[in-house]
Amino acid sequence: MADQMSSDYFSCPLCTELLRDPVAIPCGHSFCMDCISGYWNEADYTGIYVCPQCRITFTQRPVLRPNATLTKVAEKIKKTGLNLNLMPPSNGSFAGPGDVPCDYCTGKKLKAVKSCLNCLASYCEKHLKPHYESATFKRHKLVDELGNLDRKICPQHQKSLELFCRTDQMCICAICTVSEHKGHDIISAEAERGEKQKLLGVSQAEIRQKFQQRTKELEELKTAVDSLKSSAQRTMAESKKMFDEMITSIERMRSEVTKLININERAAFSQAEGLMERLEQEIDELKKKETGLKQLYSTEDHIHFLQNFNYLCTPTDDGFIPRVSLNPDFSFSAARKAVAQIKEKLEELGREELRKVTKSVNEVPVYTLEKRTKEKSTRVKEVYTVDSAPPAEPKNRSEFLKYYCQLKLDTHTAHKELYMSEGNKKVIRTRDLQPYSDNQERFDSFAQVLCREALSGGRFYWEIEWSGEFSIGVAYRGISRKGKGSLCLLGYNNKSWSLLCSDSGYSAWHDRVDKAVNGPHSSRIGVYLDHPAGVLAFYSISETMTCLYRFETTFTEPLYPGFGVGTSVKICQLK
Repeated sequence: MADQMSSDYFSCPLCTELLRDPVAIPCGHSFCMDCISGYWNEADYTGIYVCPQCRITFTQRPVLRPNATLTKVAEKIKKTGLNLNLMPPSNGSFAGPGDVPCDYCTGKKLKAVKSCLNCLASYCEKHLKPHYESATFKRHKLVDELGNLDRKICPQHQKSLELFCRTDQMCICAICTVSEHKGHDIISAEAERGEKQKLLGVSQAEIRQKFQQRTKELEELKTAVDSLKSSAQRTMAESKKMFDEMITSIERMRSEVTKLININERAAFSQAEGLMERLEQEIDELKKKETGLKQLYSTEDHIHFLQNFNYLCTPTDDGFIPRVSLNPDFSFSAARKAVAQIKEKLEELGREELRKVTKSVNEVPVYTLEKRTKEKSTRVKEVYTVDSAPPAEPKNRSEFLKYYCQLKLDTHTAHKELYMSEGNKKVIRTRDLQPYSDNQERFDSFAQVLCREALSGGRFYWEIEWSGEFSIGVAYRGISRKGKGSLCLLGYNNKSWSLLCSDSGYSAWHDRVDKAVNGPHSSRIGVYLDHPAGVLAFYSISETMTCLYRFETTFTEPLYPGFGVGTSVKICQLK
């Protein structure tokens, strides 16, 4: 026992190894400097710091103080090689999060190797020895380690469940046969298991057959999709080529019209320029003659008057320049009208032909489903086609609700501080870590979670209720999940878009760029996604529906709704 206490005293509760650079926190417990620093770095997001051992909460991050005494002891242990039982014994290993622990180990429990169905307990190799060595346990039934052994005990009588009640279809103990299940059709659990195992074989065969059938259908569908993709790409390439040729032809027509107008403009300008020059010369001559007449009229020299009278009073030669008469109807409006008519005819032809193309594409079935009716002998075929004409964007809440989609939170992505309830519709942030398994999809540094549903190729709408600061948005599947970098946060990368909500206001985020958002505060937020159109909009929901922010972009992958949870988030049931 002294060795075990020494092991606990000089080992770090977080890494369970010999303390490295030991530090003490205000509650008196000691940890490795790196272990406790890393543990509290994850709490910087909330500002609440908890001792991993006694669970005391600190509202401010405590200052880590080196423990000089433990440092010296740890160094001495390393130098002397003193064995403090920090490593698991040779005949077993410590139980991890997914292992079944030994029920008889004290302190740090070893991993169980067997479970006894008579004792309803699990044992490590050391504590299992009596079952092999003592005659008392010779008849006990040992099986590979099992968890939840308490489920094998009758909750009412605390006896082993050894029988099966066919009347109530449940496992019972011996006392149940003379009380609640008296007079019922009762059989041993072993016998019932034999009967049900026969049915299990039949079910396995049916499932195997259905699996093979579905696998074949999947392969055929994949082949059809690949063929459809190739056909679509080929058609798009050919259509682009033909549209490019039409655009080139229109550009050539525009060039001819522009050239024609320019030639006529230059010719008219050249003619008018010569005529304007001659008119300006005649105007100058008339001005000079008018000035001479004024001077002659006012002279007092009779001889000078008579000598210049005949020259200055000679009538103006009207034949010098032909009279200029402007055509009031002259303009290029006729050409403009002709071009407008070409545009109108092209647009009308384009609309008509596009309707034909749309109809021909939509009438081709994408796939056919055969659905059984209540009479198994009859089948109903449902043909699915594509409707490529998008309806108008919704304008009020009743129209948005037409696109309501059911969402569920994905526990495989949830941070370990997030607790799910109400059928994975509600998530609460807790101080206690949840027993989620470690996987590549889980957010390990930020209290975030994604939904199961991948949204693509259509319109979707959902609403949530929230409390505490939180973020709501969508993300591609490839968003980073690991590490403390901000690239894992919704809206802080080019793979996600989000709205950050708090009591003080809103801000919209994408690729680390934020934009302040003005709008009424509401505990309910609506989200509208039009994936093909690249629209993601957030709405404040109260008596009225107010648009808070609208992203307009191009989505290249399916999107997963997600949340960064401050206190709680609930996905609303709208239908």
